[in-house]
Amino acid sequence: MMGREGPIQNKLFYTDFNLDQRIRKDHPLRQISRRIDFDFAYREVADQYGTNGNVSLPPPVILKLMLLLVLYNVRSERELMGTLPERLDWLWFLGFDLDVPIPDHSVLSKARKRWGVDLFKGFFERIVWQCVQAGLVDGAKIFLDSSLIEANASNNSIVDTQSLNYQLSERYQELERRLEEVEESSRPVTGPVNRRYVSTTDPEAAIVARGKPKLLYQTHRAVDPKAEVITAVEVTRGDVNEAHRLIPLWEQHQTNTHRRADTVVADSKYGTLDNFLACHNRAIAAHIPDLKQYATARTEDRGIFPDTLFTYDEESDTYRCPAGQLLKRKSFHANRNSIDYAAPKKTCDACAKRRQCTQNKMGRTIKRHLRQQPLDDMRAKTREASARHDLRIRKHLMERSFARASRFGFDRARWRGLWRVCIQEYLTAAIQNIEVLMRYGGDPRRRTGALMKEIKQTVTSMKGVVRANNNPLCRPPLALTAAW
Repeated sequence: MMGREGPIQNKLFYTDFNLDQRIRKDHPLRQISRRIDFDFAYREVADQYGTNGNVSLPPPVILKLMLLLVLYNVRSERELMGTLPERLDWLWFLGFDLDVPIPDHSVLSKARKRWGVDLFKGFFERIVWQCVQAGLVDGAKIFLDSSLIEANASNNSIVDTQSLNYQLSERYQELERRLEEVEESSRPVTGPVNRRYVSTTDPEAAIVARGKPKLLYQTHRAVDPKAEVITAVEVTRGDVNEAHRLIPLWEQHQTNTHRRADTVVADSKYGTLDNFLACHNRAIAAHIPDLKQYATARTEDRGIFPDTLFTYDEESDTYRCPAGQLLKRKSFHANRNSIDYAAPKKTCDACAKRRQCTQNKMGRTIKRHLRQQPLDDMRAKTREASARHDLRIRKHLMERSFARASRFGFDRARWRGLWRVCIQEYLTAAIQNIEVLMRYGGDPRRRTGALMKEIKQTVTSMKGVVRANNNPLCRPPLALTAAW
């Protein structure tokens, strides 16, 4: 017979209810609870609490709440606490029962202010080391890239600090107070726009004009290719040049994994002279597109002789141009550690190939760095097959890393201030690494099998290209051929 819904009669007592039995066995939070140690928070923040007063919420519970906030991309802490009574899995994960009072949302903001960044940085580093112990990190090669994070502030909050009308307003005093609270070391202003204009809501966010000007931060990442574990993270203002963060990320990777990266793979923005020399000093292979190579191509497109056609003679310390004229030392630039070589103006004026050589009235000048030979060696290695192969992988690998982070709302700051955005990024990167740890179950063979499948698919597609075009540049790299 058909049953009918009766009136709801709430029970006064639940004698046969077990919250643990209500959570499915393969729930992701079960795996996180089983694999991740949150009790380390007791030791990390022990000096932040006294012996008297009200008893606080346990630090591991606060850390778990912060993890849930990012993992499920909850819009706000108010919404997190409002949704908490409705989610049995969240209650179980936190160790709460049905009748446990739900803490106020202000608990999280107070804990962040009390703890600072160190606990969340330590949490990220512990997850990285756990991935290392599980065999999911090789450590010999890292891929670098950066992405912009939209600040939690409106463009309407931007003011002109040199405007007299604004300086006479009451809001100017509030802005001065906020700027005093921010350490100068954390606000490295790099452009004239950010020296003059500042947001009253978030003074540490930088105005970046990539398309429509926005208030932005920037996250920098180093990713190990074996299982795509994020091994190093750094957050800066949006106007910081990402090329300056290559060596700090390499050092952080080495500290977090206890492994030395012998190869660094990055895009052309990192292909600066300083980065090549820094990698040479540390015996690092820099698989980075050479910016000078693009400049040479643009010079050839204009019908001008590139620098590569000028021959250097080490004994006489001179250059010889395509017309056979000598270029001698002209000037030394201490700030660039480079020497200018040039021929006499009269010689250039009388040269038959002047139009193909230069459009400068004073004649052609060749710049040579004091460490030109190491630079040439590093640039030559960027054109090898292994470097080209790594650069092809880098594009998709780093795009995947940031695409997966977008599920956790990494591209929009939840809070204001650089140190708070750092907390958000540490939590996001830790969650992505936890997903890797859960996906492969600590068994690196599963990741190896997946990589071999990808390699076979790549080689198959590249073989088709070679059949269609017998260009030697289209041949598959030796590493892929050997794997096949």
